[in-house]
Amino acid sequence: MSGTGTAVVAKESAETPLPPARVPRRRGTELALLVLAVGVSVLGYVHVGLARSHAVPPDAARYGAGLGVLALLAHLAVRWRAPCADPLFLPIAVLLNGLGLVLIYRLDLETPGDMAAPAQLVWSTAGVALFIAAVVVLRDHRTLQRYTYVSVVAALALLTLPILFPPVNGARIWIRLAGFSIQPAEFAKILLAVFFAAYLAANRTALAYTGRRLWKLQLPTGRVLGPIVAIWLLSVGVLILERDLGTSLLFFGLFVVLLYVATGRTGWIAVGLLLAVVGAIAVGSLEPHVHSRVKVWLHPFASIDAGDGPTQLAQSLFAFAAGGLLGTGLGLGDSILIGFAAKSDFILATAGEELGLSGLSAIFLLYALLVARGFRAGLALRDAFGRLLATGLASILALQVFVIAGGVSGLIPLTGMAMPFLAQGGSSVVTNWIIVALLIRVSDSARCQPDEQAREGVPE
Repeated sequence: MSGTGTAVVAKESAETPLPPARVPRRRGTELALLVLAVGVSVLGYVHVGLARSHAVPPDAARYGAGLGVLALLAHLAVRWRAPCADPLFLPIAVLLNGLGLVLIYRLDLETPGDMAAPAQLVWSTAGVALFIAAVVVLRDHRTLQRYTYVSVVAALALLTLPILFPPVNGARIWIRLAGFSIQPAEFAKILLAVFFAAYLAANRTALAYTGRRLWKLQLPTGRVLGPIVAIWLLSVGVLILERDLGTSLLFFGLFVVLLYVATGRTGWIAVGLLLAVVGAIAVGSLEPHVHSRVKVWLHPFASIDAGDGPTQLAQSLFAFAAGGLLGTGLGLGDSILIGFAAKSDFILATAGEELGLSGLSAIFLLYALLVARGFRAGLALRDAFGRLLATGLASILALQVFVIAGGVSGLIPLTGMAMPFLAQGGSSVVTNWIIVALLIRVSDSARCQPDEQAREGVPE
């Protein structure tokens, strides 16, 4: 009798599914890292004051309190609406944003008539506000899939608007009205990431397995291939009309990465690189503004030899060389000699000079960790749209860092993009906060709701 009862109990235990493992939420870890991020930012702010005037800045406490309040509000929003989200996204964003404010404040001391740090703080506050709104309002990332074509239409409208306005520093990428300026391409990149993710999620099978075979590459049908060609033409068109090499590389690179992730075929990377090289060579040879940047890239010290003084790229290279391994110390560099773009395009040169190779490596590691966690969140999702969206958003950050760091270090021609969170630029810091909010939403779904997605029949 006891043997039969034991067998029944064993059978029932075998048939009863084990309860799902409890996912650690780690909001306490996030809060501790936020305290550290705010502390490091305040320490940098104090160091600049001590280096420049041998006194602690009088508003250091106010700066720390303001940054701390913003971080706390963002943390509470995540704790409330995305309790299972990755605990590293928010602290890394706060630390990078805080360091950016410190670097801009440090450069403001060299240009008292052109103060950028107060405006950057306002934009950062707006970015955190939109971050909180996105985390609270958007309960499921899959909601964005409903707006596939609305996203691409809005993105195209934003991309074409700057063409109607006069160029600034040779590029048509800004809209300036009554002293107020925005860069529409910064917002367009998020909309295009949503469109690319939704389109490729819906057509990934056709892209991978239909159409004709050309050598080792499986070409899809014309109906599916058409948007791919259109995106290439769009990237070249942006480069020609707006004279913006960085935006063109970002958009096309984003699509190639997502195309590879959606199909798993390396041939698409080869085709994408080939098209990008052909377009860049053609436009770089024919468009005067882009051609001049290519010439400076190939010969950064030619102006010195000609007696015209160093170019911005040459000054940037001098700043990196002066920084050495440990840097000159915050507030003790000469990167302001770069000129008008020292706070924006060349902010990384200030970090390299005053923090040295060690500090610059730490900044790059923060970006790498942010991107890696974005990829990880995407890989953990069941739905194809979520995987592609997370990959696309993380790739935007990775491509921006590569394009900007490569430009200021002489690896590739210079572009007009802003280093995420670090550089001066209201549109950039706002959109980067939105990207982090979407990654937090995706990671929360990946870590907390796998069983719910499975019940809803989300395709693998």
